[in-house]
Amino acid sequence: MAFYQAPPAIGNQYDDDRVLRSYLGRILPADVLGRVEPELREMGELAGGELYRLQLEDRLNEPKLTQWDAWGRRVDQIEVTPLWKRAARIATEKGVVATAYEKRSGELSRVHQFALVYLFDSSTDVYTCPLAMTDGAAKTLLSHRDVRDEADFAARAFARLTSRDPALAWTSGQWMTERTGGSDVGLSETEARRDAEGHYRLHGTKWFTSATTSQMALTLGRPEGNPPGGRGLALFYVEVFGPDGRMNGIEVNRLKDKLGTRKVPTAELTLAGALAVPVKGLSDGIRNISPMLNVTRTWNAVCAAAGMRRGLALARDYARRRVQFGAPLSDKPLHVDTLADLAAESEGAFHLAFRAVELLGREEAGVITESEARLLRLVTPLAKLTTGKQAVTVLSEVLECFGGAGYVEDTGIPRLYRDAQVLPIWEGTTNVLSLDTLRALQKEGPLEDLLADIRSLVATASDEALRRAGEGAIAAATHAARWLVESFQKDPLGVEAGARRFALTLGRAYELALLVRHASHALAKEGETRPRAAALRFYARGVDLVRDEEDRALAAALANDVG
Repeated sequence: MAFYQAPPAIGNQYDDDRVLRSYLGRILPADVLGRVEPELREMGELAGGELYRLQLEDRLNEPKLTQWDAWGRRVDQIEVTPLWKRAARIATEKGVVATAYEKRSGELSRVHQFALVYLFDSSTDVYTCPLAMTDGAAKTLLSHRDVRDEADFAARAFARLTSRDPALAWTSGQWMTERTGGSDVGLSETEARRDAEGHYRLHGTKWFTSATTSQMALTLGRPEGNPPGGRGLALFYVEVFGPDGRMNGIEVNRLKDKLGTRKVPTAELTLAGALAVPVKGLSDGIRNISPMLNVTRTWNAVCAAAGMRRGLALARDYARRRVQFGAPLSDKPLHVDTLADLAAESEGAFHLAFRAVELLGREEAGVITESEARLLRLVTPLAKLTTGKQAVTVLSEVLECFGGAGYVEDTGIPRLYRDAQVLPIWEGTTNVLSLDTLRALQKEGPLEDLLADIRSLVATASDEALRRAGEGAIAAATHAARWLVESFQKDPLGVEAGARRFALTLGRAYELALLVRHASHALAKEGETRPRAAALRFYARGVDLVRDEEDRALAAALANDVG
């Protein structure tokens, strides 16, 4: 009889996730856990059941743009796929955004929300992209406007962004990137001109917009007469559709043909007089949109952890089903060692992402300390940049765990890897966020807060091996701090050259400290040894990437291939 390989399968993604359940058992009071766990279990069942089946069925579908109707009218209609339509309804009804603003779990409401995000993400082909921007828009409007004032445009928008009613709910776009570049937003060419009635209308091109099917967007434009650079930009609110249902002075030039995130209808737009309302003043738009960026970077980190978790779940199940040379891969020492490395990286990323979530929740609940507030400013870019790089590495290895099948599109495995590659790019590349980390340190000096938190976390180490790992976290972070001080004194340009290694060292050291803390808890409260194994393996894989000496002339010669 011919052989047919059984494909990997997954079950309830909440019940099957030891890391998530153990973390929530530690961080949530028993009454809160008892209240939210049914929601999480239901989402886990959807993620491993209905949504996962629809995801596999939907594999070949992509969004479609119709620019003109049969009679020559410009319509610019984008049709998303069946998976996205179903994901939109589930996300709204289950409160994937709303949970954060209902605050039923107090300062832990963000933990509750992002546990839902973590479960939901991997079965929805990046529908979390518009959700992240929706959450960011809600946070930004809440920060700058009185959303309780029904006369304010922001009140109507906020109510829709945070609604659980699919008939009312909106998502939001975030339109910043232009042809002049992504990170240097100050070069924006979009102009905001007053019309005869005193309203602002936007004129320009947005080169990369990731939620073009949303009902609103927050975007940047330069009011006429404002100076060049970032200070001269203002933050504007735009409703995508006018009262007649037609686009509001917006034309869709084309959908982007991307490596991954192919379900996301990313478009180039021309703003041809789009009616817009200033959100806060007529300048400092980059600063005023920062609440949105901080939220979306947190989503990025959590979704990186979610992607790694999905890849690992499939690889583990496949290892039990795939027999080679007389035994399943799950019995082969080398394969087991490979999966253990991936598990350690995945668990470190999870704890760092949710540390950022915890701090965000404490800030929004008004209970954050000054030290924690400084720490939040540092941890947000660190979590995003560290977990993004981990996701690409881990999911590349996951693909390899399937051999040739991992390279074949209709297995669904390549999508995991392709979609992961957006994580180190969107909302700031690794290099850009490394420089952002340096700016945070220069502006607010939170490095001592991070070092203090690392020392506090590892002080709980419950055995000698965990203590050594904790000392490794302290040593790496301390070395990075010393390098920063010495480099600023000797070679300020060398600080920029080493910024990525510096930031990744801080991120990995923090991950290790968080792993040590959780492993100690799991040993004491659960009798569980796997978190300890993850911490020790993560430590063995290396944490400190800082180089004390660097010949920048040789680096430039190598980079530019000159003698």
